[in-house]
Amino acid sequence: MAEKSCVKRLQKEYRALCKEPVSHVVARPSPSDILEWHYVLEGSEGTPFAGGYYYGKIKFPPEYPYKPPGIIMITPNGRFMTQKKICLSMSDFHPESWNPMWSVSSILTGLLSFMTDNSPTTGSVNTTAADKRRLAKDSLAFNCKNAAFRKLFPEYVEKHDQEVHSEQHVSSQAPQEDKSRAKLEKHCDSSVEDAKRVDAPKDERRKRKQPFPTWMMLLLVSIFGVVMALPLLQL
Repeated sequence: MAEKSCVKRLQKEYRALCKEPVSHVVARPSPSDILEWHYVLEGSEGTPFAGGYYYGKIKFPPEYPYKPPGIIMITPNGRFMTQKKICLSMSDFHPESWNPMWSVSSILTGLLSFMTDNSPTTGSVNTTAADKRRLAKDSLAFNCKNAAFRKLFPEYVEKHDQEVHSEQHVSSQAPQEDKSRAKLEKHCDSSVEDAKRVDAPKDERRKRKQPFPTWMMLLLVSIFGVVMALPLLQL
């Protein structure tokens, strides 16, 4: 059971987070256990984590803030193992370096910063930047399958639903565009055929109007000359 001072401290920190939210960090205590907090880290721009939403938990000891919490990440991310405690100077891996002045916001800000570092630590994994980007893209859909996430972070569930709706709208538009393109192409082909049919009679008339052949003219003149010369020959 949490000590009274622990409960007061965590309630105070939650009020502070609600009043002054921290950039790229959202954290809320479990409705049934104030020692268990759930958080979402939004991937920083300019990193392979950009566009990602990383869900995890912080488990505080009853002696908090005099003892450090344990931290895990649930969303596959390419930096830390999932469902395993992460080794940080602010976590229960290093109680000797813990500072009671640290808070939920400072812990999660430190975790977000450490995410972009490649330094190995207990609970870390080594993956490529391409793997991290792929996991970032799939992160929100993965989180929305988690009942606790859906309950505590409805704004992210709504965001995911909007993205899915938008993708479906784009997909439905594609076949219509293909049909319109096919119809336009068919119309163009029909116009070309009509133009050919109109030009065909013109070509026929043009062929019929060709001038009288020269050789035929010369032949007729020769025959006419012979006919005219016959009476003269009889004289």
